[in-house]
Amino acid sequence: MAAALRIGVIGGSIAGCAAAVAGSRAGADVTVYERSGAELQDRGFGIVIPPPLHAELVGSGYLGADLPTAPVGTRVWLTREPGGRSTRELARQPSPVTPCNWGLLWRSLRASAATARYLRGEPVTSLRADATGRAVIASARGEEPYDVVVGADGHASATRPLLAPGLRPEPAPYLVWRGAIPLGALAGHPRELDLLRGAWVTLGFPGGHGIFYLIPGGPQDGDGSTGAGNRLLAYAIYGRPPEGAEPGPYVQELAREHFPAAWADIVARGGRRATACHPVADVQAPRVARPPLLLAGDAAGVTRPHTATGAVKALQDALCLERVLREGPDPATALERYADERTAAGARLVELGRRMGRALVEEVPDWAAMGQDEVDVWFRRVLAGTWHYLYEEPREAAEPEAGPEAAVGR
Repeated sequence: MAAALRIGVIGGSIAGCAAAVAGSRAGADVTVYERSGAELQDRGFGIVIPPPLHAELVGSGYLGADLPTAPVGTRVWLTREPGGRSTRELARQPSPVTPCNWGLLWRSLRASAATARYLRGEPVTSLRADATGRAVIASARGEEPYDVVVGADGHASATRPLLAPGLRPEPAPYLVWRGAIPLGALAGHPRELDLLRGAWVTLGFPGGHGIFYLIPGGPQDGDGSTGAGNRLLAYAIYGRPPEGAEPGPYVQELAREHFPAAWADIVARGGRRATACHPVADVQAPRVARPPLLLAGDAAGVTRPHTATGAVKALQDALCLERVLREGPDPATALERYADERTAAGARLVELGRRMGRALVEEVPDWAAMGQDEVDVWFRRVLAGTWHYLYEEPREAAEPEAGPEAAVGR
């Protein structure tokens, strides 16, 4: 693409900064409009990235090689011992991931997008097409025309309706409680800490599950360092909301009722201020680009967080955007190629997230009856032949894979 190509990015979070890096690397003049006047690095909690994608992003300059991570290679399934409060291990599966701190990831992308013009505290007031087919962004600074506009304004995107009028997220019948707490919460629980140093944990209980893993801490989380010794415990706990009660603090009651004693104590030590409660929903634009507009990250589609692909999808969107812009031959063709590839990818993730939600929250198996073989067979059915980076092929199971129509957890 010619250096004269102008790209406007609406939203300066992870998807927006990644898109800015992509456009700049493809030779475009990029401007990012971020409505918040504050730094975004304190938003969010823990995220995970596939190790090959992390290596590609570092090698190509999207992420700095000094970005702290906390890689682990195994997933461990746990539950509470029937009739007691101790922990029972169900299974172990190979599952290499590279956990990151959301804020540190954003900071690294922001640094890599330094050649783009980043307008902080600059909300977009309108977006329209001019007579030449270019997109015109209006803000308090006035109007500016662009050859391509990237809508990277998150799950409540204001640009999505321009490509998909009337599209609404589809809610799930459960919530997710997320947190990131200091490792002091693990004081007195050396076995749990030792486990988390080499694995990420799924803890199943009647009506849901919890995910636990270590992430790097930021300077605000400890002694000012971001080195290997500075860690936080990130968690996501999925379950149905309580009837007639405030949902936010309920996660501690849920943990006391269903978790092994050690894990319930860990959640309780995090305190209410460390936990955020969110509804779970998904949505996917029927087509994520129509020249001169394209959608990236959660603006293009939101998957249920079981897939762990919020930031991952945004980063993959950016790599695709850079590639199609380089291949050309013109912006319109590039955006059509982007739409073909990323719409299909998003739709697959939405469907996988729904299957995982049914299996892990809505129709959970009898965890107490599960062991290694049962977990392997059950999760083959959940995946239904869909490849996903979190789930390497489990060891040979006693039953053949079931198709998408299989009843999971019934």
